[in-house]
Parts: sequence; C-alpha cells; structure tokens
Amino acid sequence: MSQPLRGKVALVAGATRGAGRGIALELGAAGATVYVTGRSTRARRSEYDRPETLEDTADLVTEAGGHGVAVPTDHLDPAQVRALVDRVGGEQDRLDILVNDIWGGEKLFEWDKAVWEHDLDNGLRLLRLAVETHAITSHHALPLLLRRPGGLVVEMTDGTADYNRDTYRVNFFYDLAKTAVLRMAFSLGHELGPRGATAVALTPGWLRSEMMLEHFGVREDNWRDALDQVPHFAISETPRFVGRAVTALAADPEVARFNGRSLSSGALAQEYGFTDLDGSRPDAWRYLVEVQDPGKPADTTGYR
Repeated sequence: MSQPLRGKVALVAGATRGAGRGIALELGAAGATVYVTGRSTRARRSEYDRPETLEDTADLVTEAGGHGVAVPTDHLDPAQVRALVDRVGGEQDRLDILVNDIWGGEKLFEWDKAVWEHDLDNGLRLLRLAVETHAITSHHALPLLLRRPGGLVVEMTDGTADYNRDTYRVNFFYDLAKTAVLRMAFSLGHELGPRGATAVALTPGWLRSEMMLEHFGVREDNWRDALDQVPHFAISETPRFVGRAVTALAADPEVARFNGRSLSSGALAQEYGFTDLDGSRPDAWRYLVEVQDPGKPADTTGYR
C-alpha cells in the first residue's frame, strides 16, 4: 500500500470520534505518526458521556498503518496545549500537519432559537469550544509547524464559505462559530503563506458520525434504513471521506494553491479522485444547494 505521508507528523486536535477520528485514521493509513487529542479517555468520559475514547482512536491509527499517540488534552487550557506541543516537539522535532477539529457543541445549541431565547451559558460555551480552542491550539502549535517549510493547517468547520455566507445556520451561536472558523483559515493563510505553510478551511458533507447514526437508530452497515425517515440522508458520507480529503491535501506538493480557501470533501474528491469507502464521491454541498434546499425530492443521481 502506498504511504505518501510516511515520516510526516500530524496533530489531530479533537479526534475522539466523528470527522476527527476519520481524519486520524486516514492519515495513519498514509503512514503518518498521528498525535490525537480529546477529553474522553478509557479512564474518564467528557460531558458527552459517550463510549468512544481517545485511546481507541490511537489504536485504530496504528492498525491502519501509522503510529497513533493519544494525548488527553483540554484545548481550552493553554497550559495543557503548550505541554502537548512541547511533547510533540520533544519526541518528533517537527509538526507537518495540524488539524483543528475541536468542537464539542452538539449538546449546547438549540435549533432555531433566537439569541435572546437561547440559553446564554450554553451559547457562550459553544463559542469557546468552537473558536477559542482553535486559537489557543494555533498559537502554541504553529511555531513548531513552521520549523520546516510545507506545513499544512486544516481548520474543520460545517459549511463552505459560499454556503454559509448565504445561509442562516441553525441559530446565532452556531452560525457565528462555523463562520468564525472559516475566517480563521483565511487569516492563517495570510500569516502562514509567506512563511512557507498553507492553511485551509475544510467541511465534510452530511457526516455519518457515531452520534448521527445513533440519532437515526442505524449502524454504518445498514445506514440506508434511515432513508425512510430522512430521504436526503442518501447524500451522507463516512468520516473517512473527509479524512481522505485531508490526506490528499497533505500529500499534494502544490497544496499552497489552496491557501486561505474554503474547501469541501466532495469538491476535493473530484479534484484528487479519491472515493468514500463504498467507492462513491458524495458532493453534499452542491446537492444541498441544488436539490435539498429548493425542496426537490431526494435524488442523488449525479451527486455521488
């Protein structure tokens, strides 16, 4: 198996489950050493109180062909993030790929609640988890990433810049959080580009995460059973799909052409030719604009 990232070192911040886990696995499959962080461990669960653990992700990275290293980290604590980066620097003396995927907001936002109706404490914590964590991590990790030219920073969000510019996303707090991360990638592009590194914003499509599958009462092996409830779920994708997008970017010697831009897993699949685990290339954001949002019947023909 080709391992284009053999010898590279990655940090996936927020890798316990969902997109972060999918990204870590694909980076491992490409041969990278992957440091994975999060707050849910075998010894202690976060407030999510879910069974996925950071150690499980690290083991899966190693099984995929890389080297997974679990480092429990609360990215709201600058001292913990500084210690994490010091460890990576001490053990590897390099950082080639930083993926800022910290989120943790699923249980904090309320659908279609105006800012004055939404629980304020939950809204402010959502912003801290979605925005402040990324800033803290970049502050401490980027000097290490800049030691060698060619570094890549991936800011994970929900929605492309075009889609989020024209579409109100859930509520004030959610909308602000996801738009802020897009702008982070733009700003980092200006700061990193002249120094030989690249920053991008990346969104998956409709993600078949552990929580999403559980919400619909299905598993990955029978996910299509959920289409009776939500027909547009047909455009969904596995977390490994966006992981393959990150791997393709990290292995591309011309990745700087994307610096500061907003990207999606579906569009990058067309660019690089990778597929999801089932061999398809779901293009969720084009589908949302052209099929779901206009109220057309679910039909993924031409979209995956």
